[in-house]
Amino acid sequence: MEEFKSINDILNFAIASEQEAVDFYTKLSEQATNEAMKEVFLQFAKEEMGHKARLTNIKEKQLFEFKEEKVTNLKIADYLVESEAKPDMTYQDFLIVAMNKEKAAFKLYYDLAKIAPNNELRDLFLSLAQEEAKHKLRFEIEYDDYVLKEN
Repeated sequence: MEEFKSINDILNFAIASEQEAVDFYTKLSEQATNEAMKEVFLQFAKEEMGHKARLTNIKEKQLFEFKEEKVTNLKIADYLVESEAKPDMTYQDFLIVAMNKEKAAFKLYYDLAKIAPNNELRDLFLSLAQEEAKHKLRFEIEYDDYVLKEN
């Protein structure tokens, strides 16, 4: 695990992670053969760009505010087989990849919060974990609505 020496190190890491997510969803959009899927991927890329902008703003202004919020965990991603992103993947496959990606990001930030050397860093990691939990929940609800209800 990467060692962080300052809140700026953490923010740089988080900003880079959000950029990776933007790139991930943008690439999936470019590979999608279905126009509706392309739009879904672009929507998620745009959302990740918003998260990156939020983190960049926090870094530039040296502001940080943590507001604790309860996020429901449906735990659907806990029971799915991991899948790799492929150009011809189904919407169900996309949702599984996205849930696992968000679950891994949540776990990373949550684990970093547990070992953070001070409360400021702990709160930042918890805030980032909370954002990832919201993303995962969004995909789980989508999976529940469009995959589980159809079967």
